[in-house]
Amino acid sequence: MPAKAGLTKVENIDVTARELDFVTRFANNWDSLREILGIMRPIRKANGTTLRSYTATVTLAQSVGEGEEIPYSPAEVEEAFKEDITVEKYAKGTSIEAINKYGADIAIAKTDEAFLNELQGTVLDRFYTFLQTGQLTGSEDTFQMAVAMAIGKVVDKFKKLRKDVTEIVVFVNTLDAYKYLGASDLSLQTAFGMQYVKDFMGASTMILSSEIPSGKVIAVPSENIDLYYTDPADSEYARAGLVYTTDGVTNLIGFHVEGNYKTAVGEVFALLGMKLWAEYLDGIAVITVNSGE
Repeated sequence: MPAKAGLTKVENIDVTARELDFVTRFANNWDSLREILGIMRPIRKANGTTLRSYTATVTLAQSVGEGEEIPYSPAEVEEAFKEDITVEKYAKGTSIEAINKYGADIAIAKTDEAFLNELQGTVLDRFYTFLQTGQLTGSEDTFQMAVAMAIGKVVDKFKKLRKDVTEIVVFVNTLDAYKYLGASDLSLQTAFGMQYVKDFMGASTMILSSEIPSGKVIAVPSENIDLYYTDPADSEYARAGLVYTTDGVTNLIGFHVEGNYKTAVGEVFALLGMKLWAEYLDGIAVITVNSGE
């Protein structure tokens, strides 16, 4: 007598566990990144949302005498940059031949890990590029002064905006950090695929990355960093027959595993729409270290 329709088989459990493991590891890594950057929970955005960054200034009018009409203090908030949140699709395939030659632990598990790391790296790399558009610019003669002035500029800007600054994150080139400070002075930690130092020269965190150009120091308050995302478990996707496993708490990424019997290839599909963003472009300092140092 054949098994009843809808029976959950061993392969179904294995696939589900693999999907849950992938999205849970991604979510846990995000939690680590959130703690490093000092930012709040991600902000879910609806399909079709456009992100905007602004510059803001307020010029106080002259105070007037007794009984005189009080003039307005002009305030200007201008859109400086905008970008869509797009849903991005990625896939990876593992052939039966690869599993036969290397075993599942290498052909599947190791490549899943590499796949996850690359997806995380894509989000970070775009954020590093975005940070370089910051509008608080300047130059200094030494690396240490560049760090100090980057921090000073963002603190000064946010005080003028009457906004609190609790933590400042500094981004520097990896080789610059070693060159100017020396390896003995760096107590590095690693999370979310990046290296960082806590409590450095007034910054809550200094992040080292080869994606930051040599000779550049970037500073941004944690209050100016947000992560926006589209939900891969959106019901509108399911209506199209596209159902992904998600973390179930903050659905930053969707992951699906299935076998393609026509090609004897195990396929995985990842869906995400994530973007690290800063609300104020003139709340990001980009300081150049003069090449003569």
